[in-house]
Amino acid sequence: MIMKKVIFLADMLSFYASVEKADHPHLQDKPVIVAGDPKRRSGIILAACPLAKKLGVQTAETLWEAQIKCPKAVIVQPRMERYIEVSYQITRILEQFTDLVEVFSIDEQFMDVTGSQRLFGDPITIARNLQKAIMEGTGVYSRVGIGPNKSLAKIACDAFAKKNREGIFQLDDTNMKEKMWSLPIGKMFGVGRRMEHHLERMGIQKIGHLAQFPVHILKKRWGVNGEVLWQTANGIDHAPVTVNTHEHQKAIGHQTTLPRDYEKMEEIKVILLELSEEVAQRVRSKNYRGSTVSVGVRGADFKHPTGFHRQMKLTSSTDFGMDIFKAAFTLFCAHWDGLPIRSVSITLSQLQPADSYQLSLFDFSLRKEGLSQAMDRIRSKYGQTAIVRASSLTKSGQAFNRAAKIGGHYK
Repeated sequence: MIMKKVIFLADMLSFYASVEKADHPHLQDKPVIVAGDPKRRSGIILAACPLAKKLGVQTAETLWEAQIKCPKAVIVQPRMERYIEVSYQITRILEQFTDLVEVFSIDEQFMDVTGSQRLFGDPITIARNLQKAIMEGTGVYSRVGIGPNKSLAKIACDAFAKKNREGIFQLDDTNMKEKMWSLPIGKMFGVGRRMEHHLERMGIQKIGHLAQFPVHILKKRWGVNGEVLWQTANGIDHAPVTVNTHEHQKAIGHQTTLPRDYEKMEEIKVILLELSEEVAQRVRSKNYRGSTVSVGVRGADFKHPTGFHRQMKLTSSTDFGMDIFKAAFTLFCAHWDGLPIRSVSITLSQLQPADSYQLSLFDFSLRKEGLSQAMDRIRSKYGQTAIVRASSLTKSGQAFNRAAKIGGHYK
């Protein structure tokens, strides 16, 4: 007899704030907000505990807005190394229940517990024991969405488990139409704000409307993605829980929000070079080379957004920082409107294994490879800033500041 699939999505409540409270017991009864540094224009709320949220604090709003709503809040700067460590610890706890654990984000992980029921009981029992194990091991409270596939497990968690007292909810074909179909279309897994707007303009206000909408019209407008949306609304998702989700990357990039508006080409050039070197180093660490460089720029004026996102195909694949920089600088010069900029991103895509690529007679690949490997060895032994370009020592350089961060936040 074939067992019905049972998929969990385990989500950690206000993860960053929960870790801070677990590590600092004196904060347990206080409203805690984890936020960036407003002096460096990163004063955005990353996490707020339930006490702060009750007072109206919301993730992604500015710190000054949150402090108006919650003046007694304890403001904590993020410790990304610690959060990654706890996330990894939670993965190990989940693996005590099943070997099929897929990391979805730092605070969300999918689990396939289909074959675990004979050992650990029915899905609800497993979910309760999982919550207990995570709390005892890390001090973090988790919510669990249960479904026959990843999409329904995600919706079960976001729309229901996060809102009920037990923090557990099971969504399947027995209650899908009653519970899920009545939700606004924006609550469906896979529907972002732009897609929500498009669907609402077509008269699709709820998930149930999408489920009953003619699929051929959706396919005609959005191709395969249109059918995927229709399938999700009908509770269909064939994607398995896999432990190899992040092993094969399609692109590697870095983005930075600048501490002030950069207006001159000379200072922007420094940032482009630093980001290019960072991207190249990460590409090499994962044993890849890439052949398409993308540059994204956001202007400083929020009321009148400016900027661009453009890409360029290289003549041959590369993992060398200066190759990436030359393409990025060419793109920037061609598309910059001359207005002050607030943030910049550089991405290398169309990745392929570095041990199998076409050699060129004209780009000195072996010499570049030797130089890159020497720089990587120095940084690995003595630290990321043991060797930097002279331009990073200028006022425009951000290499030393970025070396103290993980994912844009201080370690």
